[in-house]
Amino acid sequence: MKKKNLLFVFLVFSSVLFSQSKSKLIYSDNFDKDWSNWNIEFEKPETSSLKIIDGKLDVSTSIGATIWFETQLSGNIMITYDVKLIDEGGAFDRVSDMNAFWMATDPLNPEIERDGKFASYDDLNLYYAGVGGHYNTFTRFRKYNGVDDKPILKEYSDKDHLLEGNKTYSVKIIVNKGRIQYFLDNKLYWDFQDEKPYQKGFFGFRTSKSHQQFDNFKVFEIE
Repeated sequence: MKKKNLLFVFLVFSSVLFSQSKSKLIYSDNFDKDWSNWNIEFEKPETSSLKIIDGKLDVSTSIGATIWFETQLSGNIMITYDVKLIDEGGAFDRVSDMNAFWMATDPLNPEIERDGKFASYDDLNLYYAGVGGHYNTFTRFRKYNGVDDKPILKEYSDKDHLLEGNKTYSVKIIVNKGRIQYFLDNKLYWDFQDEKPYQKGFFGFRTSKSHQQFDNFKVFEIE
């Protein structure tokens, strides 16, 4: 029995080492100074704000907002970051919509900027995580196909897959050979093998009427 346990530990340890050796950090942003690596789309800029507070990207918005990483990503990648939903009684402190877009492109109009409205992204190709959406009642994974069709590929509504205020979450997104995975605090939320995967595009933090802080953004190339 002890030999079997030792073998199992060895295999797990070897697997961890192998996975680490096959990924290389290519981008990072700890938000120590500014948000110069990001492009902002607020639905209502006059009632929204973007700041650096204590080395974190602080986003407060009265309605829709997308914050795009300015560099297009491609190939097999892993994206990681930390995010906290602020719930301290502020005007937009709402525990909801800890969302993300990735591999987002507009094949027909690549130069058009959106206005932060959720519907303005309907004609993009992208993957979408909607965590704690609609006042924290469900969590959904979608694939947009650029023609106003965005089928729900996975949905949860149980408490274990919804959000808590003032808690820092660690997000990990993997795109590897058509396999799309999303982890929250190392818990796998969905694992989708895409027969026609998107192989390049932009990443964006997405939310609506909330106050969130982001930190430790990293992108790894999976070799």
